This record gives sequence, structure tokens and C-alpha cells, in this order.
Amino acid sequence: MPGLLEGKNIVVTGVLTDASIAYSVARLAQAEGAEIVLTGAGRGLSLTERTARKLERRADVLEFDVTVPEHLDAVREALAERWGRVDGVLHAIGFAPAACLGDDFMGATWDDVSVAFHVSTYSLKALADAFVPLMTDGGSFVGLDFDNSQAYPAYNWMGVAKSALQSLSRYLAKELGPQGIRCNLVAAGPIRTMAAKSIPGFAQFEEVWGERAPLGWEIEDPEPVAKACVALLSDWFPATTGEVVHVDGGFHAVGI
Repeated sequence: MPGLLEGKNIVVTGVLTDASIAYSVARLAQAEGAEIVLTGAGRGLSLTERTARKLERRADVLEFDVTVPEHLDAVREALAERWGRVDGVLHAIGFAPAACLGDDFMGATWDDVSVAFHVSTYSLKALADAFVPLMTDGGSFVGLDFDNSQAYPAYNWMGVAKSALQSLSRYLAKELGPQGIRCNLVAAGPIRTMAAKSIPGFAQFEEVWGERAPLGWEIEDPEPVAKACVALLSDWFPATTGEVVHVDGGFHAVGI
């Protein structure tokens, strides 16, 4: 029986270690029949290359810094030559300077906040700039999100950037839908990744999530999130766009 992504070409951003949610998406996408390429940037590029070797079928890694316009053109040209088309893209890109996280929400300057918005929010539009021209038969963008409909301790400006990401995803859904291109987000519960460890006070999320989530929650298991991402990258959600799919054990749906 063919896999969900049989015959599809998928770009996966944001793989750093094999604990990354993006790594689980890449591994499962391969298992479901996709050809994949990973992207990395800056000091994390060597980590991405090392982790790529752990996949069942080694995937090539392309350098792609979403803040560098020349990289958008270079990656598009490389994949046009390699594949001719792209069917799906995982957005797993986020960064905020230390001043944007922690106990002092008011302490961050615009210089700090603008970096968080550029890398964590506008980058989704940058991926669209890079890959929409290659989505000749339609396609799917899926972004990793952390639902910020409420304010959380320590998350601060990254939370604001995630709220903006949700709005951007809806606008991209509106703009790209006529081309058969979908754009959705997966709002994951907390997973113990390298990125999560950089958030001061992350332990507060860990302590309460499993207790409050109706289905429970395993902070070291990215598989449920990866399955949702792969499903949204597939043809099994042909009429779903602009959506935020919660994969958080149901935490978002309950009160105290």
C-alpha cells in the first residue's frame, strides 16, 4: 500500500538534532514515501548535516538562511534542477534573542523584537517566496506553532511572534488558495527539544501539561506532532487551509 506522501517532494526546515520535531517529521515523511531535502543555516548547519545521516535514507542538506534574500533564489534554483517541483514544506524556524524571553517582558527593545519577528514569523512568507514558484501542481505549507491565545510565563515576545505567525498563515491561505496551495499550522504541546531548553522557565510547562491535558502528554515524544504534520502535507486534507490544528493532548480546550 503506498504511503501518504508517495511520490511527493518535501522540504523540511529546522532539523538540528534527532530530538527535533522537524527530525520526526522528516523520518516519518520518508517512511510514507516522500523524497526530502533538509535545510539549515549558520552555526546550526553542521548539526543539521550530522543529524541527516541518522535518517533511514540520508537526505541532502541545503544552506538556507531565511533572512538572506540570495538564499531564497539559490535554494529555489537548486530544487528546480533537482526535482522540478516542490509539493510540501515544513516551517520549523524560530528564534528570539534572550531579552525577548524570561521574566522581563518590558525589557526587550525593538531591535530584539524585530529579530524574533523576522526569523519566527516573516520566515513563513520567505518560504512561500522561495517555493511557491515550484508548486506547479498545488502544495502544502505546514508550520510548527505554539498556541498563544493565552499569555504564558517566560514565553513573552516569542508568544507574540507566534500569534503573528497564526495571522500570517491565514493571509497566506487566502493568497495562495487559488493556486491550490494550502497553509496550516500545528500547535504542539511542549516537547523537550534544543529550542525548548533555551526558554527560561520551560520546566513550568512540563510540570502542568501532562496533568491538565485530557489525553495526557509526553514531553519527550514528538511523534504525535509529526503525524499531524505529515497528514497535512499529504492529500488527505485537500480542503483545509488557514487552520491551526492542536496536537497538545487537549490542553488548549480545558480550564483549571
